[in-house]
Amino acid sequence: MINQCQHKSAPTHCKKDSLCPCTYGAALPPGENTPRRYRIETTDGQVTIAEYQVFPGIWLVRHRANAHSFQYITGHPQNLLEITHCREGRLEFEEENRFFYLGAGDMSVHRSGGSRATLRCPTGCYDGVSILIDPGLAPRCTSCFLEDVEVDLPSIGQKFCAGGGLFLLRSTPRLAHIFSEIYEVPESIWKGYFKVKVLELLLFLSQLDPSLSQAEQRACSSSQLLLVRQAFALLRSERHRRWTAEQLAAALHVSPEQLRRSVKNVYGKPLYQCIRTHKMHMAAARLLESDRTITDIAGELGYDNSSKFAHAFREVFGLSPTDYRLHQSTNNQPEHHFGAKNM
Repeated sequence: MINQCQHKSAPTHCKKDSLCPCTYGAALPPGENTPRRYRIETTDGQVTIAEYQVFPGIWLVRHRANAHSFQYITGHPQNLLEITHCREGRLEFEEENRFFYLGAGDMSVHRSGGSRATLRCPTGCYDGVSILIDPGLAPRCTSCFLEDVEVDLPSIGQKFCAGGGLFLLRSTPRLAHIFSEIYEVPESIWKGYFKVKVLELLLFLSQLDPSLSQAEQRACSSSQLLLVRQAFALLRSERHRRWTAEQLAAALHVSPEQLRRSVKNVYGKPLYQCIRTHKMHMAAARLLESDRTITDIAGELGYDNSSKFAHAFREVFGLSPTDYRLHQSTNNQPEHHFGAKNM
């Protein structure tokens, strides 16, 4: 049974149940042995969050979002050291009017935004973990946790976040090794397992060269982001057209290369793939929200051939339009956010 959260500072969309108390606005006390779980209903989807206290002043937070934006709901202050790994989807950060994106397998080190900070998911999907370190609560050195693991925690922050910067590292086999099993650990052993993994991660960071950051190469300006939003707004308003990059760029008064580069920076994929995926997610929404024929929906999106439409749909969702409608209706789990797994 779902009940409305009664905490006065909680947003109206924050929900809780008897097994997962909402602690909006309250940080976990030291020594907590059970994770805090949250479920947030947004205007366009749902977010689930699990927060585990691993050590005093150190938390591991798992986010799973099928939404384009959501807010942190825990009571941690700003400027904690935050290490974030993206398992799937895409996550946006903003620093000094520039935008940075984590894709699948990427990791960032930055200062947290604290309570009410908004996280944005350009593709409508994000699955990942963040390790939060509060220097006022955590010990200075990890050797008190394990004698031979001597990592100076303040130096980690100074090393990667000097001047408020952001460190971003693309997916590597070493990152995959550190993070992969975090997502599948049984609840019965999470406390000991997360301690091992957090110490392994901190030891890895202590030896990592900050000059390896790819944040600058992958930064996106506010004008690029605006261009991308205008492009996809145009795609939605004139969805019957079969747009080429040249046609779309001309309509927006920019060069095709400028448009392609901007879309690649935001979504991490080529423009043609983003256009196709966007159209297929519009199609998926119509399949679930109406009983219109597949031919009719294909025509609305500019496909005069149902077989070509079905082929494009299968490439994005792995199912035919007919099977998708049947599967999602049977399971009552629509997943038609833009770019859930294919952006």
